[in-house]
Amino acid sequence: MTGTPLSTDEREARLVDAFVHMADTLVDDYDVVDVLHDLVNHCVRFFDAATAGIVLSDQRGSLQVLASSTEQTRVLELYQLQTSAGPCWDCVHTGGSVLIPDLTAAAGRWPLFVPRALDEGFGSVHAIPMRLRGETIGALNLFGRMPGAMPEQDLRAVQALADTATIGILQDRAIRRGEMLAEQLQTALANRSTIEQAKGVLVHAGDIDMDQAFQALRRYGRRRGARLAEIAQHLVTGEISPETVLGEHYIGG
Repeated sequence: MTGTPLSTDEREARLVDAFVHMADTLVDDYDVVDVLHDLVNHCVRFFDAATAGIVLSDQRGSLQVLASSTEQTRVLELYQLQTSAGPCWDCVHTGGSVLIPDLTAAAGRWPLFVPRALDEGFGSVHAIPMRLRGETIGALNLFGRMPGAMPEQDLRAVQALADTATIGILQDRAIRRGEMLAEQLQTALANRSTIEQAKGVLVHAGDIDMDQAFQALRRYGRRRGARLAEIAQHLVTGEISPETVLGEHYIGG
């Protein structure tokens, strides 16, 4: 985590607030990508994780990166999917948690992933399944800078957050028919692609990195009560200029 450590009481109170916020969001019409970004940010804020990311399965069974707290994490998640190896890959395909308190000890298990993760400065990873009623649709992955096991109570809380998001994505009707899941995940993937394009536009226009571009995009949308994908689409199509989004970003700090 970053910043001043929270006291136990503060941490518990804010964690409860995070659950309430996620539940409130999922009751109404919601943007899957935005909800999942909230989830990874909650994990970084409340648990001993430097970064976090989420991979989800699309209707064809292919895994896609849907959210990450940093661009570094997104690239590392993509590397696992490209090589079909790593803790998040195993987590999705086994449906169980993959807890690696010391990455150096797992070099034999993932000879490609582990050196890459160590080079990026990570010492541990904990992959938590996103599943409901025996169906695993993805994994929530927490990366730590230093080796070390995550406390059991933290693992339970992370799993509960992942379960909350999973229920919101699947819902009973999606479980019964399979139609809503396919449509919702496909829409989320299409939105993710548009968001990546919009980030690229802002990176080029403002000479900033991908993380800064995403924060600028998100801040612009939230101040207007607009969906992230909607703002990204307007930016990509030229309905909103990158200077408008970036200007507000710099003013907001």
